[in-house]
Amino acid sequence: MSLMQHLVELRNVLIKSVVALLIGTILAAIVTPQILQFLIAPYGTTLQTIDPTENISIYLRVSIMAGAVSAMPIFVYLLWTFIAPGLENQEKRYVRIVVPGATILFLIGVGFAWSIMLPAAIGFLSTFQSEIFKSDWRADAYIPFVTSLMFWIGVSFEMPLMVFFLAKLKLVTAGLLLKGWRFAVVGIAVIAAVITPTVDPFNMLLVMAPLILLYFFSILLAKLA
Repeated sequence: MSLMQHLVELRNVLIKSVVALLIGTILAAIVTPQILQFLIAPYGTTLQTIDPTENISIYLRVSIMAGAVSAMPIFVYLLWTFIAPGLENQEKRYVRIVVPGATILFLIGVGFAWSIMLPAAIGFLSTFQSEIFKSDWRADAYIPFVTSLMFWIGVSFEMPLMVFFLAKLKLVTAGLLLKGWRFAVVGIAVIAAVITPTVDPFNMLLVMAPLILLYFFSILLAKLA
């Protein structure tokens, strides 16, 4: 195919992706109240809105986010149809392993964030200096905070597959990763400090512990690769 034909194919993929996003958003808007209740559950009470259109904007934002998540399998399939003709059979096999594995690890990370990380973080933040501060959080601040934390924890759980892929490309080895574990722990501590919404070491350790375990699991995967 010529460059122009590739660009036409890419345009078609992007158009189909936008259509899938619109359909996913419309369907997600029907269940957005349930999604909002799910996101607010760790906080335990209703959220405050002070702008006239804040509740509508939050509703639309969550609908679009949920629509994008629900349409993700379609995005992945469309991307696959675009790149598959240029891959060899062995490379196609790796992609078939990486895509489902990445989805599963991301969902595990999101589940960890919602069930363990968020209750601990919200419990700390909502009761910090409670004799001085009264916690009455805004929806416009809380919803992005929760979704951002869940997203980045989910992304961080992709580390084993990323290492496996890099090992397949011979960019890293198990021996190199094992030798540099001290630097990895420092790097994980920095990442945990950025992801963690609180300043207390307890919540930071909640993020660090699974990431360190995933790093050593990544070494095993690199060895297998």
